[in-house]
Amino acid sequence: MAKGTYSDFQIYPEQYYGGMYEGIVQNINAFNGASSGALLLQNENVKGHYEYESFVQFKDIVSRRDISSVGAATDGKLSQEEFISVKLNRRLGPIAQTLDSWKKIDEDPEVMSFILGQMAAQQKTQDYLNTLLLAIEAALDGVTDLEYDATGQSTKTLTHSHLVSGMANMGDQGERIVAWVMHSKPFWDLVGQAISDKITNVADTVIYGGSPGTLGRPVIVTDSSALTDANGSATDTYNVLGLVGGAGTVKETEPDNVAFDLVTGLDNLVYRYQGEYAYNVGVKGFQWDTSNGGVNPTDTSVGTATNWDKVANSYKDCAGVRIKVQ
Repeated sequence: MAKGTYSDFQIYPEQYYGGMYEGIVQNINAFNGASSGALLLQNENVKGHYEYESFVQFKDIVSRRDISSVGAATDGKLSQEEFISVKLNRRLGPIAQTLDSWKKIDEDPEVMSFILGQMAAQQKTQDYLNTLLLAIEAALDGVTDLEYDATGQSTKTLTHSHLVSGMANMGDQGERIVAWVMHSKPFWDLVGQAISDKITNVADTVIYGGSPGTLGRPVIVTDSSALTDANGSATDTYNVLGLVGGAGTVKETEPDNVAFDLVTGLDNLVYRYQGEYAYNVGVKGFQWDTSNGGVNPTDTSVGTATNWDKVANSYKDCAGVRIKVQ
């Protein structure tokens, strides 16, 4: 088992010593209000591997009445379906560091708890976001009516026309889209397109206000691997998501357990840190396929379209739209 020693730390003169950990180089501020409620982060303990939420379905409650008939009418019936989210189990660490290494930088070994807490908070949120986007992208990929493929158009990079075409897939419910989520590559393509097209009150806003025209919706720009598809020698493609309110939910469903142990019996005393937690991921209009996807899925399984089954009667009641661009 690898254990850090004094040689793993940089020991600087006190006036130059300015930080102890490396931050996350990805925008992870995307939940709740930041996405106009499209991506939700909640906290609620949930037993078991899945969370079930039932709802009543009845498709054709209105029909033509024949005023010339006194025959028996055929009874319809109500049915229930379920939204199902899946629980993902995660581990923190273990990380082991000698007490001596902290002394060599003139720090109290207990500062390790503070530093690891900051790092864990950032990396957990990053994992929440990436996993949720992977789930939403996969679920929408399985519904043809919700996908607009711009790679077959003359302009294959993201344009305002592509945003409109994507929203149009929701038909008369297009206004329900409250936010866009995209990789920085299509975002900057959109900025450049707005400037080159000289759209009135958009190009000048891009230059002076820093915001491209996005049909009145906020944009979450995050370089998540869930939003790009590497195609080997072919041109990479990107997935732009137009999301409705409550499109995806991350729910912290088990309390964190974190332990710090002082390890003896070694040449140096060692602090060891380890923790574990779990959270559920759900996508609006879909249920996790408990048979195909199973318990505690890998990222590959979460990102597999056939593991997310559409249970909403109408595709307009699903999470939103997916636009594929280069």
